[in-house]
Amino acid sequence: MPRDYDREFTAAVNHRIRRRLGFDTARGTVVRFVVQLEYHHDGEWQTVVRYDHDGTGNSEFGHDVTEEGLHIDIYRDEEKEATEYIAPPLPAAAALDRAEDHLAKNLERYISRYERWHGINSR
Repeated sequence: MPRDYDREFTAAVNHRIRRRLGFDTARGTVVRFVVQLEYHHDGEWQTVVRYDHDGTGNSEFGHDVTEEGLHIDIYRDEEKEATEYIAPPLPAAAALDRAEDHLAKNLERYISRYERWHGINSR
């Protein structure tokens, strides 16, 4: 993940794939978050997709979902390949929920695409 967060969680999908979540709050309000799918490939954890938000204006990594809407960055060969917009502007906590739901619903598709792009035969 780009920077440290007040709260961070990692959940294994399997031995090579994990989901990571990090967020900061101020007075009970989400001010910054990242939701990221990672694949252990070539000896390190590589980003598959990332959703992020930074309402503080202090980050090159996060965008303000309350102004720009929620998007997902898609990675290939450790470089951002594309960005897709998921939702129009919305409160950060709602965007965090939407990001987690969107990843859960599309998890297999993102993993399959990453494996295809990187020549990984996981089956």
